[in-house]
Amino acid sequence: MTPGIPSVLFVCVHNAGRSQMAAGLLRAAAGDRIEVRSAGSMPAAQINPVAVEAMAELGIDITAESPKVLTTDAVQASDVVITMGCGDACPIFPGKRYEDWELDDPAGQGIEAVRPIRDDIRRRIDALVTELLA
Repeated sequence: MTPGIPSVLFVCVHNAGRSQMAAGLLRAAAGDRIEVRSAGSMPAAQINPVAVEAMAELGIDITAESPKVLTTDAVQASDVVITMGCGDACPIFPGKRYEDWELDDPAGQGIEAVRPIRDDIRRRIDALVTELLA
């Protein structure tokens, strides 16, 4: 955690689609003004290639990312924890802000189905950046 800089953790089950797209979008929108993490309760072996393709359409490269396991330390080090379908697997700590974003899972979906998920995440990221950097 960097003093004075808000930190956000995105959590989904596999850390291969939704949370990776959200992290990429937040990094692109906020740069170094917001610390960004992502993790999964049961990480996949690799990032969803269709999520990578959908992000590339926006000029955001997430190919260097890899799914990471959700740790208690990552939650404790974050100011805002945004879950995306991980349910009760996410540890809860007093004083943290939690949001649950209900989003369709892009796993196994084609690009036509993933684009609207990406665009929904982008709208939510825009609102989050405005709020956190106000």
